[in-house]
Amino acid sequence: MLALPSPLSLPETLTGSLRLTPEQFAEFCSANPDAVLELAADGSLITMTPTGGDTGARNSTLAFLLQLAIRSSGLPLKLFDSSTGFRLGDGSVLSPDAALVNLDRWQALDEVERRSFPPLCPDLVVELASPSVAAGFSEGVGTPRGLTALRRKLTAYQANGARLGWLLIPEQRAVEIWGPLAGSAESPRRIEPAARLDGAPLFPGLVIDLEEIWAG
Repeated sequence: MLALPSPLSLPETLTGSLRLTPEQFAEFCSANPDAVLELAADGSLITMTPTGGDTGARNSTLAFLLQLAIRSSGLPLKLFDSSTGFRLGDGSVLSPDAALVNLDRWQALDEVERRSFPPLCPDLVVELASPSVAAGFSEGVGTPRGLTALRRKLTAYQANGARLGWLLIPEQRAVEIWGPLAGSAESPRRIEPAARLDGAPLFPGLVIDLEEIWAG
């Protein structure tokens, strides 16, 4: 079993050279339960950092509003939070800020698959950009921290079968809508300013008001 000392320390040289299978990654996470990591399709580790207070509060609001929207719509969807890793078809293990999975697809998994990283791509994924308040990022003044990385993740979800993706950018009160992949890479549709999100026609009745999220 793979294991590292606690607290976990991953030098950049190790992070760039270490390659794991999804099974090894699951063992690694079990041995290092405090680690916050994702697995890229090439087997490399993606290190993640805790969010700031504003983003953490927005994530909580997002999950609450999504749960209300699911109940209101009556759609057979199951909600997962940002701590859930999904094993995608390309071998990566990624954790959206929020994810919705059709109930039939979830119930089709066996007990072992549910306890581990579910081997499926969510039907709807949501990513929430963080403010660019930390040093060491060079995406430009006023640009949300990690926006480029989040777009790469949305592209990966899209390529692995996600039906819909939402990228929320609070600093700009904007949303990028990532539709299903149709033969070639599809560019996202941008809404700015955005006041609400509507999952129709793929998820009719799934509507959330964004003002609470923008407020932080």
